[in-house]
Amino acid sequence: MSAACSGNHHPVTTPSTAGPVSRGMASWYGSKFDGRRTANGERYDMRQLTAAHPTLPFGTLVQVTNVENGRQVVVRINDRGPFGRRRVIDLSYAAARELRMVGPGTARVELAVIGRFDPMAPGSPAQPMLLAAAAVPAAPDAASPGTPAAAADPAIDAYTVQVGAFGEAERAEALQRDLAGRYPAAVVLSDGTWSRVQVGRFGDREEAETLRAELAASGLAAIVVAAR
Repeated sequence: MSAACSGNHHPVTTPSTAGPVSRGMASWYGSKFDGRRTANGERYDMRQLTAAHPTLPFGTLVQVTNVENGRQVVVRINDRGPFGRRRVIDLSYAAARELRMVGPGTARVELAVIGRFDPMAPGSPAQPMLLAAAAVPAAPDAASPGTPAAAADPAIDAYTVQVGAFGEAERAEALQRDLAGRYPAAVVLSDGTWSRVQVGRFGDREEAETLRAELAASGLAAIVVAAR
């Protein structure tokens, strides 16, 4: 991995409607690079949801969809790569695990920019780190270019809006408290590794998308996921 530092430490924290960036093969990198400097100057942590991309600004939040199984994850760009030919993104081990591609080593993916985050800015309700694994199957072939795949899946009977996921439960609880005044349904769900902040439970995906858009308008990057 490159050890060069970047001067671009201040990306804007706003949602993006740019739609799909590209489609192609993704790879991942793990323990061999754990602890090494990434291209933006921070240490690579294979347990965080980050990725290397050739051109996107550092801090860009990218939703990665494994088109082979429909798994989705949101990663933060903090490195440059990949260095393999015909690869569009190099994912951290944690991101690859969420996409169920650790064993195969590669997967065909679709990338969509959903926002940007400044890792140097202090934490606030308007700037949560969106590190979320979405289990909602995508329908990339049915969607027109530039349109997020939002069709309801008959196998999913409920949806929720995920605002963020954190390795530290305290950060998730702080965000939940900040949201609770406006969204009393905001809760924290923990699986022992990630503490996820989610709002609402909807039987109709379109209703969940309406809330996601409302959160995005207030500066909160969020995604619709299957309710568990």
